[in-house]
Amino acid sequence: MTNPATNPSYAQLPIIDLSAADRGPEERALLHDRLHSAAHDVGFFQLVGHGVTREETDALLTAMRAFFALPEADRLALDNVNSPHFRGYTRTGDERTGGSRDWRDQLDIGAERPARVPGPDEAPYWWLQGPNQWPTALPELRTAALAWIDKLSAVAQRLLHELLTAIGAPADFYDPAFGAHAHPHLKLVRYPGSAGDGTDQGVGAHKDYGFLTLLLQDSVGGLQVQREDGLFHEVPPLDGAFVVNLGELLEVATNGYLLATNHRVVSPPGATERFSVPFFYNPRLDARIAPLPFPHADTAPGVTTDPTNPLYAEYGLNELKGKLRAHPLVAERHHAHLLTPA
Repeated sequence: MTNPATNPSYAQLPIIDLSAADRGPEERALLHDRLHSAAHDVGFFQLVGHGVTREETDALLTAMRAFFALPEADRLALDNVNSPHFRGYTRTGDERTGGSRDWRDQLDIGAERPARVPGPDEAPYWWLQGPNQWPTALPELRTAALAWIDKLSAVAQRLLHELLTAIGAPADFYDPAFGAHAHPHLKLVRYPGSAGDGTDQGVGAHKDYGFLTLLLQDSVGGLQVQREDGLFHEVPPLDGAFVVNLGELLEVATNGYLLATNHRVVSPPGATERFSVPFFYNPRLDARIAPLPFPHADTAPGVTTDPTNPLYAEYGLNELKGKLRAHPLVAERHHAHLLTPA
């Protein structure tokens, strides 16, 4: 049942101040009440008090805008079709959600690690580990992006600890699933405006398949979240905040008590550009996500199942499945043996 205190209106998502955890037991208890309600009732919230500075944000956004201002040939030199690890640049219209093209271009970045080609007896998701592709003309992008991954990994870990505590679970229960070999994912995304053919799918409706997503969006707007009434509602940008949503792994781990919520982006009108930076806090590829022990488990409604989107206990299988669907050109070039015949 929806807690009305979480959502007095659809004008804005719940706002969670993470710094309240440091302001004594009463403030932390209030934080836990609000976080519990937001994660159980909505699955989305705005996060403030996270400790990411304006200088850190500006460094990333400046490098990001410089990347998208590069000549197209320089961006295409990083085409993700060249990467069996799904890293690099995706041209506008080359990514798919729900089988339809997303009208955006982007740079996909992960932890900087050597390529791992899975052996015949190893899981195919090890293809997802590998080096990033960086523009040689813009070395500051690598510095800013990898620093952002480190910073937001720490924020997300702290947030996950507070969230688990809020629902009465052990704060560190999933720490072994992350650690030094976690699989974070960063996207630098530009929406170039409407497609011009009547379609307005910036990115189609979907749920994220990891643990937590922290999104930095600009002031243009366009993000929409499906709420309790079944309709998609705008998420007004909030300066200095991250839009946070829970991924399917947390919904499965809590048998539906915590929500992974459908969301989408509607393309901005005309030639208006929109920039966003989603960060996905993901566990190790080989992590098996055990059910979470918590006192509300007996009231969990169960997971919403989708026969076209099976979920696996082993995280890497979920991510590989998603990548093969979203990036058909990479899949066909490098992983045709993993594709299901039509």
